[in-house]
Amino acid sequence: MAAEPTRPQEYPTFGLPPGSVRGIISVLICSFFWIVLLWPATAPLTVPLAHFFLLTLVFLAFASPPPHDPGASALLPWVLRVLFVGGSAAVVGLALWKDAALTAARLTPGPAQVVQWPLLLGCLAGGFGVALVLRTVLGRHNPLFLTLRAWVGTIAILLLFAETILQFLVLPEITEKNPEVLKIWEGVIIAAVAAYFGARA
Repeated sequence: MAAEPTRPQEYPTFGLPPGSVRGIISVLICSFFWIVLLWPATAPLTVPLAHFFLLTLVFLAFASPPPHDPGASALLPWVLRVLFVGGSAAVVGLALWKDAALTAARLTPGPAQVVQWPLLLGCLAGGFGVALVLRTVLGRHNPLFLTLRAWVGTIAILLLFAETILQFLVLPEITEKNPEVLKIWEGVIIAAVAAYFGARA
């Protein structure tokens, strides 16, 4: 009787338990909403439309159970899930209790942003789709694919950090903003984050 072929070992990004990087990215995405909702009422803030597209990936991370790896602890992925779900529920509840009208206003993108949805949706689908194609062509356990996946995860995390700094510390100090540059920037963020989720799908 022939022995079953040995399944190639998959090396998780950063050596963390499977699902951890998606959990970290999800916390970063949700934390942007937390900051907007908890920001002082005197500041005219709204959540950019691009972040609602990122939020769909958080739902995907929540709906997808972490892959089973007998050699890895499942604690961190579940802690991160509790954090981004519980934290979001707590912040939204507090914001609604303090000022429901302001909360609704801050969670409503401006009319100028709504028309951008086809481009943002294309970035989301494109990033996710390209990663799926690469995974299919190269193979889930291919060293090159694993390296690319790790780099995409790193870039996605750094972009989300940069976006938070940009939106809350840099842009408020700029009087004349270039909407086209911001549109491209947000598209890049969506594509990078979606690509990592696609690579892990």
